[in-house]
Amino acid sequence: MTSRPSETMQADSGPFDLAHLERMTHGDRALAREVLRLFDVQAEKQLAAIEAAANSDARVQAAHTLKGAARGVGAFAVADAAEAIEGADAGSLAPALLRLRQSVAEARRVLPSLLRD
Repeated sequence: MTSRPSETMQADSGPFDLAHLERMTHGDRALAREVLRLFDVQAEKQLAAIEAAANSDARVQAAHTLKGAARGVGAFAVADAAEAIEGADAGSLAPALLRLRQSVAEARRVLPSLLRD
């Protein structure tokens, strides 16, 4: 059954473009919640992989995966921050990583309100 996102989902969207998420899930609220849950798992996993990466190739791969997951749910600040990691050199990595941590934390902070029934 498809439905419009609830008022709870529309409120406090913060780092998520909910119109994009609604388009991607064809207005299916259950599907939207599921992809948001998957994003939550990927955000945690890929951020940890980026921070623990032994080399730039591993870091870029994890950042690319996170960027795709973020774009899929409309978390464009996370996607942009992950993209900055992809192109970061030794001098720009620390600030790019800080920006990514902050954007992931903000996105994950609002997820509980978006996942409520």
